[in-house]
Amino acid sequence: MTRKPSNISDHIAHGLTKVFRWFADTFFAKRYGHRAVVLETVAGVPGMVAGMWQHLRSLRKMQPDQRGWIKLLLDEAENERMHLMIFIEIAKPNVFERWLIIFAQFVFWHFYFGLYVFFPRTAHRMVGYFENEAVVSYTHYLEEIDAGRVINIPAPKIAIDYYKLPSDATLRDVVLCVRADEQGHADVNHDMADILDS
Repeated sequence: MTRKPSNISDHIAHGLTKVFRWFADTFFAKRYGHRAVVLETVAGVPGMVAGMWQHLRSLRKMQPDQRGWIKLLLDEAENERMHLMIFIEIAKPNVFERWLIIFAQFVFWHFYFGLYVFFPRTAHRMVGYFENEAVVSYTHYLEEIDAGRVINIPAPKIAIDYYKLPSDATLRDVVLCVRADEQGHADVNHDMADILDS
């Protein structure tokens, strides 16, 4: 469930999310597999940036990671990377999309690094909203599969192995697993933003 913005920081995070959502809708419309490839590339950035920054902070302060955020954030980045690996098998991005991935990752990494260093609460809230939007996108993807407008192909082996799915699993099963991951990431980042606000 999406949390409503409650202050200026939340409204900024929510507004940024809507801008990024507009770009995704404009470029990919209902090409959900290709959308997932590009968005999961970007989605892998926040956990890595935040985990790295928390790691360096721990080193600078010579204190342990008392909140346990380093591993949690790096695990989140790894999970998003696996989503990318899965959807590359499904969508088979073309050369243009592969260059778009590199460009999007480069731009977003620098943007998010600056945001996280100076406004970590806003950064976590924005990721929470990103992940809420991802849940919406994957729900639409499921609706397209259920309506027969997207072929419910067999799940790729990488997804079967990662999620420990049965050998006859399909794209629908994969999207359900990925959507559940995204909801978990949304909850974690909203909670982190709440902690930084307290």
